[in-house]
Amino acid sequence: MAFFYDEAAHTFNEYLLVPGYSSAECVPSSVNLTVPLVKHPLHGQPSLTLNIPMVSAIMQSVSNDTMAIALAREGGLSFIYSSQSVARQAEMIANAKDYKAGFVVSDSNVSPEDMLTKVLELKEEKGHSTLPVTHDGTPHGTLLGIVTSRDYRPSRTPLDAKVSEFMTPRKKLVVAPKTTTLSEANDIIWDHKLNVLPIVDENDCLVYLVFRKDYASHKANPLENLDAEKRYIVGAGINTHDFEERTGPLLAAGADVLCIDSSEGFTEYQSNTLAYVKKEFGPEIKVGAGNVVDRAGFRFLADAGADFIKVGIGGGSICITREQKGIGRGQATSIIEVADERNRYAKETGIYIPICSDGGIVYDHHMTLALAMGADFMMLGRYFARFDESPTAKVTINGNYMKEYWGEGSARARNWQRYHSGSSNKLSFEEGVDSYVPYAGPLKDNVALTLAKMRSTMCNCGALSIPEFQEKAQLTLISSTSIVEGGAHDVMLKDQVGALPPTFR
Repeated sequence: MAFFYDEAAHTFNEYLLVPGYSSAECVPSSVNLTVPLVKHPLHGQPSLTLNIPMVSAIMQSVSNDTMAIALAREGGLSFIYSSQSVARQAEMIANAKDYKAGFVVSDSNVSPEDMLTKVLELKEEKGHSTLPVTHDGTPHGTLLGIVTSRDYRPSRTPLDAKVSEFMTPRKKLVVAPKTTTLSEANDIIWDHKLNVLPIVDENDCLVYLVFRKDYASHKANPLENLDAEKRYIVGAGINTHDFEERTGPLLAAGADVLCIDSSEGFTEYQSNTLAYVKKEFGPEIKVGAGNVVDRAGFRFLADAGADFIKVGIGGGSICITREQKGIGRGQATSIIEVADERNRYAKETGIYIPICSDGGIVYDHHMTLALAMGADFMMLGRYFARFDESPTAKVTINGNYMKEYWGEGSARARNWQRYHSGSSNKLSFEEGVDSYVPYAGPLKDNVALTLAKMRSTMCNCGALSIPEFQEKAQLTLISSTSIVEGGAHDVMLKDQVGALPPTFR
């Protein structure tokens, strides 16, 4: 006979935090959100950390190089999606690593033979007014000069004028060698009153640009997630079918951490993938695995060598696994059980394996609840898909701006590797939908608001770090009527009054 759990599985929406004592020192600005990304000795330091407990999902509609740069700048991490060619995924990783912090690979370049029309077209397309001039018009060609808006006037300079006729030539430029640090580059910019400083190699080929305006940006992002070379940390997804061909190029491109992207983690496929990567590339290569929803699943992946473990099946906003297959578990219950097993494992072995809550996050406070229940960080899809930095198109639906968002289990993604469990290279049925989410603007502003709520809640519970929060948090299940009571009720909201017929106003 089948095994039956004694209690129903619960979601985040069924819980609330009970406030605890807060000292005068408990202020949001003092809260530290640093968490471990990979396993480490229980009382030791992890080799990789997150400065905020947020990573973006391994999805076509969420995580590309643009998202990776933006999220790492805020202290998080992106796992660039694997449902694309190996070459294209490796290129995205390299783009994110090459960006560094304050060092920009120019995406708007011209050659001396190009005309003013090309300059104006690039300015319109990219929004940049500073264009390096290289011998072949590529980002890393020999630097011959630079064009800024001060070098021409569209109303007076002929549109067919060659760039060589109006550019600021190389001999008049202040440049710096590629060994220059960001601090040194900023000093040069200020000493010479520059707006941009080209960084060149030993052959005088352009490598990076450093902008004056980015100095303030760098100072405004103290939580940037950087590696030892001051480059942004970036992750990459792999699957359990072409990992032998994919892993090497991704690591060569600079991926700092890998994550197996699969609909279900309690499988021989996952243990084989982990074993291969560790054997072929070394135990120092960090690989996350999942997804699981119970103790047994956690133990299996822990014993298989996973460096972090993702928790959650069927809880994503675009996931229909539960209704299609009847498989899954309430996300809150899954996190609570797996976190408890993680702690048992740590006491037994002396090794702490972080767990990632993947799916089931609808509101900002759900993230705080996930952390209180034991998650070290969250993997988010819908949340990040709404922002400017996600790779999808912004469209207008019924007068409202929306962003496209689709699941990896949808026909649009064609990601058969994630759900494949047989010999045919196709999706037998969909486990994800194609949808829209409300456009929310830039990532930075939204993440700042979410983290402000998180820090405030932690202070309400008397905690200044996530480990302290998990130790002090008190959680209570709530009734359906409590959920109603928790929102605005028994009042007429002002923005709804205009929708009423005149006789009811």
